[in-house]
Amino acid sequence: MRNKIQIQSPPQRFKLGNVEIIRIIEWQEAFVPARAIVPDSTAELWKDNADWLAPDHWEPDSDRAVVTVQTWALRSAGRTILVDTGVGNGRERPGAPHFHHLQGDFLDQLARAGIRPQDVDVVVNTHIHGDHVGWNTVDADGEWVPAFPHAQYLIPAADNAHYGPDNAYGNGLRENDPLIYEDSIAPIHRAGQALLWDGTHRIDEHLTLESAPGHTPGSSVLRLASGDDRAVFVGDLLHSPVQILQPACNSCFCLHPEQAAASRHRILERAATERELVVPAHFGGPGAVQVRRQGSGFALGAWAAYDTEPGVESRGQAEG
Repeated sequence: MRNKIQIQSPPQRFKLGNVEIIRIIEWQEAFVPARAIVPDSTAELWKDNADWLAPDHWEPDSDRAVVTVQTWALRSAGRTILVDTGVGNGRERPGAPHFHHLQGDFLDQLARAGIRPQDVDVVVNTHIHGDHVGWNTVDADGEWVPAFPHAQYLIPAADNAHYGPDNAYGNGLRENDPLIYEDSIAPIHRAGQALLWDGTHRIDEHLTLESAPGHTPGSSVLRLASGDDRAVFVGDLLHSPVQILQPACNSCFCLHPEQAAASRHRILERAATERELVVPAHFGGPGAVQVRRQGSGFALGAWAAYDTEPGVESRGQAEG
């Protein structure tokens, strides 16, 4: 049985400095019970913030968290960079029924945004989870091959070691991990298109990768600085906006919870100080938000604002 999806909305765009940002949504729905995805959160936390959590981030009637799987395409310094590549089509994912044999129009959406596979110069995998590396590859007559034939794929070395065969595919903790590595990572290595990195990695004058471990051993963020504008693409440091309000709350997918919480707090602290737009992988609604300090913690500021008409340029943030 195939899970078939099709996203009808046109790609959303905004600019930060000299970098254009295009949002490509692969999949979105009310996913699992809210406190299943963020186990340490309380029912009161969700209910007390229902006026803005619903409907983009939470479905109160079913108490389910709304989750989006999306790729952020960047045009920076004359190159096209993809940040995470979603689930992919036709994957064997028995441990993730929502994504098992998924069929969607991701490549068509890229085309509508003016991006052909051969145009992509760099692919960033913030970490090796199945909803972040799936479109690394496509099926070519029964063989998985790189979806972006001219791209360099930036893969965290710590994740490659943990999820690869040398560490028995993540120590065999999750059913899908061997399948994910073999259909979405190993073909990139065989094609000679993988670059493993650790610590920090400079992509260009605007973009820098930085390790933020805990969610996975090699979990990372991508920092953007162009002119006076700042952003940080945080991957899975955040699954829900409630984690901004309570950074100690991990998702159920965090491999090393204490380390993940420390990375989350550090990145949010810096985002509030440097006025970085925080761009997670799974937020619904506008998908990206400013963070500000509130007492000893954090609060949500303005959400990202997108171009509404051709030729109308947004600076990536709304009033609020």
